[in-house]
Amino acid sequence: MAEHEWVRKDVLERHRAGRLTTAEAAQILRLSKRQVRRLGAEFAAGGDCVIHGNRGRAPPNKTPDGLREQVLALAQGRYLGFNDTHYVEMLRDREGITIGRATFRRWARAAGLRPVRKRRSRRYRQRRDREARAGALLLWDGSTHEWLEDRGPRMCLVAAIDDATGRVMPGAHFVPEESAAAYLRVLAAIVKEEGIPLRIYMDRHGSLKRNDDHWTLEEELTGQQTPTQVGQALADLHIESIYALSPEAKGRVERLWGTLQDRLVSELRLEGVSTLEDANRFLTSYVPRHNQRFGKPPRETVSAWRAPPPGLDIDEVCAFRYVATVSNDNVVSIDGVKLQIPRPEGGRSFARATLDVRQTLSGQWRLRLAGKCIAAIDATGPAVELRARRRRRRGKASQAFREAVRTFPAPAATRPLPRRSLKAKPPAPPRPFNHWTKAQKVAAAKRSKQLRQQRPASW
Repeated sequence: MAEHEWVRKDVLERHRAGRLTTAEAAQILRLSKRQVRRLGAEFAAGGDCVIHGNRGRAPPNKTPDGLREQVLALAQGRYLGFNDTHYVEMLRDREGITIGRATFRRWARAAGLRPVRKRRSRRYRQRRDREARAGALLLWDGSTHEWLEDRGPRMCLVAAIDDATGRVMPGAHFVPEESAAAYLRVLAAIVKEEGIPLRIYMDRHGSLKRNDDHWTLEEELTGQQTPTQVGQALADLHIESIYALSPEAKGRVERLWGTLQDRLVSELRLEGVSTLEDANRFLTSYVPRHNQRFGKPPRETVSAWRAPPPGLDIDEVCAFRYVATVSNDNVVSIDGVKLQIPRPEGGRSFARATLDVRQTLSGQWRLRLAGKCIAAIDATGPAVELRARRRRRRGKASQAFREAVRTFPAPAATRPLPRRSLKAKPPAPPRPFNHWTKAQKVAAAKRSKQLRQQRPASW
């Protein structure tokens, strides 16, 4: 018996012998006088009122015999590699077995099964509060990982997450590698199904932000580089781009990768998925379950999603765009891709015209002149490939002339100042090469050639 049961037995014996009054026994046992009289009568009749009535009985929530061995066998077999919470959920949904996470964790640790992921203390970081409205801020990224383990190729999952709700946005899909086409597909799916967000938080991947030091003459005159293909689509939709300087800055999408690399990898293994196409098909059924499990309601019910403006062709916005000049035989050439413009009505030639060329995500090329589509070409072969093609660069002579422009100081202006008033304002400084004569340009080119000859051969 336990200590408190020995105390109860001793008090009842002394109460029966008359050495304790009912009030004294009630004070010691912390019971009422009525309860002491009831226990005293039962004890005098030989009843077992000292030991609790549930002693030796099986609790109603006791785990059935053999269930523990069945659960541990599944954890080491079919569901090997699942974390504790995910495994308990899969047991409930697939096997019809309902147990608590703490119960399984106690069984697993006692059986020598260690956690799937090791936990360690981390640096202190302050979490940024979530946005109050859905659609106010999205975070997107690509995660290259062994999603199929040793059953298939290494792939990259490109997805976006809403900061306010934690939901995975439409358009998430697997691709061989992170690219501009993948981000454009995600953006097009989001705009079509949800709307236009206000801002997108992203890293400095080359498909999202230009990291090169090449400037065209037009870019130098405007003072900024032309955005990437994705950046141009975001600008057309008036979506603000925010570039992170570290992975921790976009922690919510990084935590999403940690969750998916645990749960999604396990479920892909469970379904036996081994190809990229099958993985994308399975992803369409997994994302709704993920959002139902991890999604949160926004703090404000008013959404920040914007409806696309009337007449917006999202296929042309989320497309690869180039500026090209038509040759004399009405052919547009873009990085080795030759596009023949069909003969229009009336036989008009488009030679030497500057066109806005766009390649949609379906692979179709659309040629536009003055805002009007003059041809839509369904290309075949290498022209179907979706990738950001190389920009046209200036020739060596032009580059040498620009190097000389940077080397020499600009000559003084030769144009006379107009006499508009007695107190004439000083003339604005001319652009570096606006007033150079032909002789000055020839001298600059010779000087640039001499400088190039002086460079080491390793250059």
